[in-house]
Amino acid sequence: MALVVLLRGVNVGGHRTFRPAVLAAELQHLRAVNIGAAGTFVIRAPVGRAELRAEIARRLPFDAEIVICAGRDVLRLLSQPVFPVMPSGREVVRFVSVLAASPRAMPVLPMKFPASGPWLLQILARERRFILGLYRRQMKAIGYLGTLDRIFGVPVTTRNWNTITAIGKVLDAAAQAPARAPRE
Repeated sequence: MALVVLLRGVNVGGHRTFRPAVLAAELQHLRAVNIGAAGTFVIRAPVGRAELRAEIARRLPFDAEIVICAGRDVLRLLSQPVFPVMPSGREVVRFVSVLAASPRAMPVLPMKFPASGPWLLQILARERRFILGLYRRQMKAIGYLGTLDRIFGVPVTTRNWNTITAIGKVLDAAAQAPARAPRE
């Protein structure tokens, strides 16, 4: 079973920076694939979550929140029409936030921020560990994304929908590839 690793709060604003491609190369024995610059990886070799978390933490030059989810959960999310008629484009971004654990609080959804006036962030739905929404490309919207931890009561890391679909393509390709023989 492939795993998806999402690092939280890395390579943002010059803080906690590292080179994801270098980390992916160091994790090549796990058949790691780097997706973008935000610390997103697909791990295609079988490995336990605790072992994977420890190995990544050991290789990072700083402490980071490491969120791991099953590849099959991402594929399940991608198999349904999560954004069927929602706008997107230059001004509106589709996103998925991944909960680090089961939420302590479950707010009534959908919700928008700010509560009155034109919205900057909309949380549309929750699918297991995934929070689905839209935000406008404005700095204030990023601030609202930062409140998701408080709203759900657990750490959350967010990725653009395009990143989630790129993860899905890697997972699909891994599922289509023949199994590799074990190394000697």
